[in-house]
Amino acid sequence: MTKIWSEQGFVENDPWIIETDEVKAGEGQNMVLSLDAFLTRAAESNDVGLGVLITPADDVTKLAPFIDRIALVAVSFPAFNDGRGFSHASLLRTRLNYQGELRAVGDVLIDQVPLMLRTGFTSFAVTNETAIRRLSENRLPGIDVYYQPTAKPAAEGETYSWRRRAAV
Repeated sequence: MTKIWSEQGFVENDPWIIETDEVKAGEGQNMVLSLDAFLTRAAESNDVGLGVLITPADDVTKLAPFIDRIALVAVSFPAFNDGRGFSHASLLRTRLNYQGELRAVGDVLIDQVPLMLRTGFTSFAVTNETAIRRLSENRLPGIDVYYQPTAKPAAEGETYSWRRRAAV
């Protein structure tokens, strides 16, 4: 069972469907396409409000010409120890200035959610039972000290992140 969560709580009736050979978006649903399928569709049409799925090996900079036409970027976390999705989120928010919904999908654990929020994720497709329970209880672990600058500033202002800024 997958539940969609954002800082406002769990989302009912989420319209986004990650399309595969077996699963297709139906009426009233929005499709999330693989990067290659998205690039083909975006190049052949003027469609807006599109969704795209980014896997760890994908090059997110390919989205740059179409960034204003994307409503949802789903970033895949196939394993809890694969952190490339954090880099994708950072690139999308800082270099590509993506302003839409950024969703973590896959192996999303409760300990990662605060870090994902800091890098710019706005929603999460959660399947882990512990994570679902803790999110429903509003029990997120905190981050007391950090060194990296991020897309979302800390509530108490910057700490050591002023030491290192990415060149834009």
